[in-house]
Amino acid sequence: MSDNKVGIYKFVAEPFHVDFTGKLTMGVLGNHLLNCAGFHASDRGFGIAELNENHYTWVLSRLAIELEDMPRQYEDFSIQTWVENVYRLFTDRDFALLDKEGKPIGYARSVWAMISMETRKPADLLTLHGGNISEYICDKECPIAKPGRIKVAQETPVAEYLTKYSDIDINGHVNSIKYIEHILNLFPIETFKEKQIKRFEMAYVAESYYGDTLSFYREEVGKDEYDIEVKKNNQEVVVRSKVIFK
Repeated sequence: MSDNKVGIYKFVAEPFHVDFTGKLTMGVLGNHLLNCAGFHASDRGFGIAELNENHYTWVLSRLAIELEDMPRQYEDFSIQTWVENVYRLFTDRDFALLDKEGKPIGYARSVWAMISMETRKPADLLTLHGGNISEYICDKECPIAKPGRIKVAQETPVAEYLTKYSDIDINGHVNSIKYIEHILNLFPIETFKEKQIKRFEMAYVAESYYGDTLSFYREEVGKDEYDIEVKKNNQEVVVRSKVIFK
């Protein structure tokens, strides 16, 4: 395992990054994971800025996070990230969440595609930049399951939300992290007083925009296990998610 293949980035759990339990929120963790992916890619010549010059961009397709614990307010922590696999149309990127002592307290898996900003179609990762992204494939272990298939049969929404200014990112659509926050808001605060999130999955299917109405469908599929589907304007599925508490 070459040090050049694994990026490590240090953080502090700021007071406005934790919830009422004093622990880092899932939304902030998700944001840090995406930032680390960006830092790691940029340091190796295939980051957003370089891609945008050629009218390409990275798109997050799937994310799975599994946790033993979360950093507490003011604690130092770090995130490692590395590329597990590169295929023609997508790449697998993994993460490890390390506490202040450097001990792993969580892992994440993600799937990314690179798309043309002009056609919105996937690019061939094995030909871009001479295929040198493959040089960063790393055999470091990520001991959690890959994201699974999520299907929700529920036909009555448990909540609806009209997307607003603060939901919209630089690409003009709803920020991927905002979906995480809206999904966790489906559960009462008592749930978070009594339980912790053990596993959280996101599958991004389509984009939604300012002024869209998001409908949230939730189904309990096992003890403390929920599948969620989000549709825009009562039609197209934009996101599917799984939340498992412990």
